[in-house]
This record gives sequence, structure tokens and C-alpha cells, in this order.
Amino acid sequence: MIRTAIAALSIMTLLALVGFLPTRAAETGEKPYVVKNGKADKGTYNGWRRYTESCMRCHGPDGAGSSYAPNLVESLKHMTEEQFDEVVVNGRVNVSQSSDQVMPPFGTVEDVMLYLHDIYAYLKARSDGVLGRGRPQRIDE
Repeated sequence: MIRTAIAALSIMTLLALVGFLPTRAAETGEKPYVVKNGKADKGTYNGWRRYTESCMRCHGPDGAGSSYAPNLVESLKHMTEEQFDEVVVNGRVNVSQSSDQVMPPFGTVEDVMLYLHDIYAYLKARSDGVLGRGRPQRIDE
């Protein structure tokens, strides 16, 4: 599992070096999304699509959480993109007296890894309160 996660991070690093991944917002001081009048840019819209396809079954519609997975809209108020990537790539196990929560690693799932920045952008826009619930409209619509 660790070897797989390292390989996935290495692929992400390589893609970033050759310009196939967007620059992280934290490095530029910019938001990872563009939302104008409640409409999302192409990447943020794609993040909603990918989130709905790969994450919603556990984290609930719109990142609002479920009975067994946390509210990502709230979580992203306290996480950096790097921390988010780390959890998605490597997974996480939270054990408490009341429950055991396991986030499986997605480091080898292409549909997640190739669009990880878009997924983060969508959830961050939701977390920042600039994008509402439901299917977002695109800026070019």
C-alpha cells in the first residue's frame, strides 16, 4: 500500500514538473477555483463531476458528509491542498471509542488522481461558501 502511494505521488510530481498539473493555489496565493455569479469554471465543474462519481457514495451529496464519512466542506476549512491530497492518495484510519472510520487509498485510481486538483477546487469552493449545493452551472453556459 505504501509503495503504491509513493508511486502515485511520484507520478503526480512528474506531471506537475512537466506542466500537466495546475500550480497549487497555496504556492500562488490564488484560489484553486473560479466562481463568478455562482457559476464555476471548467475545472471546478469537472471536480463536481468527479466528486459525484468517486466520493459522494461515502461523503454524501455536495461534500456534506454522511453517517460514516466526514463533512468535507467543513474539513477543507482546516486542511491545505497538500493535506487533502495526502489523505486521498494514502487513505486514513480514524479509530475512536465510538467508531472506526477508514478512508481507502485512491492513489492508484486514475479517475481520482488525474482530477485530484479539480476535486479539491470544487470542495474548496463549497467550503469557502462561494458555490452552493447541487450541480453547479458553468461560467460558459
